[in-house]
Amino acid sequence: MNTTVNRRSRLVYMDHAATTPVRPEVVEEMLPCFTERFGNPSSVYALAREARVTLEKARRQVADAIGANPKEIYFTSGGTEADNWAIKGVAAANRKKGDHIITSAIEHHAVIHTCQSLEKQGYRVTYLPVDEFGRVDPASVEEAITDKTILVSVMTANNEIGTIQPVAEIAKVAHDHGVPFHTDAVQAIGAIPIDVDNMGIDLLSLSGHKFGGPKGTGALYIRDKTRIGTFMDGGAQERGRRAGTENVPGIVGLGKAIELAVAEMPEKSPRLAAMRDRLIKGILETIPETRLNGHPTERLPNNVNVAFRYVEGESILLMLDALGIAASTGSACTSASLEPSHVLVACGLPHEEAHGSLRLTLGSRNTEEDVDYVLEVLPRVIERLRRMSPLSPERYA
Repeated sequence: MNTTVNRRSRLVYMDHAATTPVRPEVVEEMLPCFTERFGNPSSVYALAREARVTLEKARRQVADAIGANPKEIYFTSGGTEADNWAIKGVAAANRKKGDHIITSAIEHHAVIHTCQSLEKQGYRVTYLPVDEFGRVDPASVEEAITDKTILVSVMTANNEIGTIQPVAEIAKVAHDHGVPFHTDAVQAIGAIPIDVDNMGIDLLSLSGHKFGGPKGTGALYIRDKTRIGTFMDGGAQERGRRAGTENVPGIVGLGKAIELAVAEMPEKSPRLAAMRDRLIKGILETIPETRLNGHPTERLPNNVNVAFRYVEGESILLMLDALGIAASTGSACTSASLEPSHVLVACGLPHEEAHGSLRLTLGSRNTEEDVDYVLEVLPRVIERLRRMSPLSPERYA
């Protein structure tokens, strides 16, 4: 994606795990909802009924994308709200049955901080370890389950290192013990196939702006008859479970975006995976003392995450930004933190190497020329930083 921007001759955007541009087709679908089909879908007149029709169309689009029934889709303000609702809702509805939740040590903070909040209320949480590639062993879920376990929550794919979890196997273990299974699929939607029935998923969180939809939109899939509490009290919207007037334009955009993302996935994902693999190979071959973070094969098709010894990730980002490359060190939700990535630490990286990590996440507008440009400038950036770093051995002086 080459764009002229102020002082730079080009912009290469490789931070699609943080957010994606809203697609023109999505904007086109949303616009009439601001000016023509602006009715409140809870009202009774024709204008409102028209808004209700567009809302339900979006619900079907989301349901079709994950193999669900439209009645099992509830719109939220994003992935974080969906995660909060899934975990806190199940905890509240099953408090008499038990007080134990199982999750992994590498979840997004929307899950980890929610679990920590419940711990302060007396719930117990097991944070499962992962292997060096960031994978959860289904056997560890089996070992952790007790007769007081009320929920297992493991993400479909990690937002930092791109590792894909054995979700179906983990869900089976949970179900064998009568425990519902939730997955944060925010990074996986539109990247890998998702079918809630085939994968044994009872609750699933997704976020619109990760696949070409607008920010502030998301959804929670709740399998029929799953015991879960109401998230927000108020009106009767979302069948009385999530009160508040629906964000109709945003929801319509979410529906169109997920429809497009899933339809294009068979063509797009292999193309992104080829560019991903070329980036990984080029970086590892040209920059010494570098390691790939995440699983070598079971990873999202657009995710590259590498750790460079002797340098700070923030310094890499600043120099790449000056060269017109937008990337990240990990989750955008923790970019203001000075702590090393909890994901990389859980995978066994020492703190100094975790601080020297770079995440490049590709999108549909990226080209082979973008990959060439990154492979051209990144080795020079790392070499320069290592020459300035007090952590570097003498050979970099």
